[in-house]
Amino acid sequence: MEPFVTLTALAAPLDRANVDTDAIIPKQFLKTIKRTGLGVSLFYDWRYLPDGKTPNPDFILNESRYQGAQILVSRQNFGSGSSREHAPWALLDYGFRAILAPSFADIFYNNCFKNGILPIRLEEQQTDRLFREIAENPGYQVTVDLPSQSIALPDGTNWTFEIDPFRKKCLLEGLDDIGLTLAHKEEILRYEARRRKEAPWLFPQNA
Repeated sequence: MEPFVTLTALAAPLDRANVDTDAIIPKQFLKTIKRTGLGVSLFYDWRYLPDGKTPNPDFILNESRYQGAQILVSRQNFGSGSSREHAPWALLDYGFRAILAPSFADIFYNNCFKNGILPIRLEEQQTDRLFREIAENPGYQVTVDLPSQSIALPDGTNWTFEIDPFRKKCLLEGLDDIGLTLAHKEEILRYEARRRKEAPWLFPQNA
């Protein structure tokens, strides 16, 4: 997992509340177990016309001014619905590394951290301001600094945000569940070696 430390990037608005995981990545794309390749299908039903290929000109993220955005700003209860981990996979594969919203669905919120995305809870008046300033200023960039837990706007405004210390450490060090396990590799190997001596009948000779 790629570490998250500081990100200065273009911000894109998705001014919708209760964006559920089926809208983020529809069910027909859940066959894969790979974390890559889903970005093209992100927000599929909103992003494309009924032919499934032609970009919908009315969907805001299709506007040229938001291409390459790595920060997504949305409304309350982002990521509601089913628990599919494909939702953060699709967001990450598209290029989003941080999502700013007043609230998130719990499972989606947890899954973001496990996949290298930083979800940040803001006050509603803060997101209101972001939507307004993004609309008024093409190329609007925001800086997210995880070590200081702060967000810097172009005019010098700074906001702070809360994050669980363990989740912060994992993002800073790029540790997903597998990485956390491998951090104890030597202890695991010592345990397995001891068990082989204590109970050799549990381990086939060709193992």
